[in-house]
Order: sequence, then structure tokens, then C-alpha cells
Amino acid sequence: MRVRLEAERCVASGQCVLVAPTVFDQDDDGVVVLLKEQPGETEREAVQQSVQLCPAAAIRAEA
Repeated sequence: MRVRLEAERCVASGQCVLVAPTVFDQDDDGVVVLLKEQPGETEREAVQQSVQLCPAAAIRAEA
């Protein structure tokens, strides 16, 4: 799995960080920061949930 971000779309809701804190963080302005471009299999479900929860559709997960 590879995670892609469109940080310019981020609205700083922080849902991704709450669901997958080992994969996502936020900068000082609350904008998403990607910690792992290729998260492990154990993080797959959390990443997929983050994609679904993102109100700005700023996160994509590619197989």
C-alpha cells in the first residue's frame, strides 16, 4: 500500500491522526503530514478508515 496526500486540500480536521497516528501527523497549522508513505500491513485498516473519514478527500491509498 502507498499513501498519497493532497495537503493543499487538507482542512485540518485531524481525523487521520486520530485513526492512524503512526502514519499521519499535523504541522503547526494543523495540515496533515505523512509519516509513512508505505505503511505496514498492520496499519492498512487504519489508513483505509482515514481515507473514508477525511472530509476534504485529501488522502488516497493505492494498492
